[in-house]
Amino acid sequence: MMHTAVGWHVEMEFMEDDDQHTRAVAMVRLPDGTEVRAHGHASRHHTDPYQPRVGEEIAGARALNELAMQMLTKAHTEIDSASGRTSHPIHV
Repeated sequence: MMHTAVGWHVEMEFMEDDDQHTRAVAMVRLPDGTEVRAHGHASRHHTDPYQPRVGEEIAGARALNELAMQMLTKAHTEIDSASGRTSHPIHV
């Protein structure tokens, strides 16, 4: 039997400084109160058509990827702390 113990909500925010640059911030608040934030960016080549949604998808994906790496590092540190030894890095 599977039980759901917790749920996480990831917040994403996007900023566009002009029609060529998009920045994203991803944040997750963990049950212990910890907040983990990450950033991503996208730049549109001047010959590409203006498609803000595509810039958001790229910047958002990069922010989520960075968030995932930070979460893996956090988990790895907690494993080491709880076990009292150095474990092997967690790879994606």
